[in-house]
Amino acid sequence: MEVTAEELAEKKKRGEDFVLLDVRENWEREVCTISNDIHIPMRDVRTRFTELPKDKEIIVYCHTGNRSFWITNFLLSQGFRAKNLEGGIDEWAEKIEKEMKRY
Repeated sequence: MEVTAEELAEKKKRGEDFVLLDVRENWEREVCTISNDIHIPMRDVRTRFTELPKDKEIIVYCHTGNRSFWITNFLLSQGFRAKNLEGGIDEWAEKIEKEMKRY
């Protein structure tokens, strides 16, 4: 299950109620973030996933979509409604927030 940067931008614009989960490292967040997200580093998700709501869609992102792909699959296996942000924050910066700092 994936969502494109454009689809995420539309969801945000419509004010849909979902959780945007950043699984990147702290140093990556110092470079850039997508507004209104929550942060649980990938290494901590398996011990902290109970902090996430099961009644909302969760869109997971990382730098390019690889780490978030694995976390999305883990969350799906735990009964969450999760989707991976295709291309991660890098694609978001390229297509949506073009002024965003990239790394």
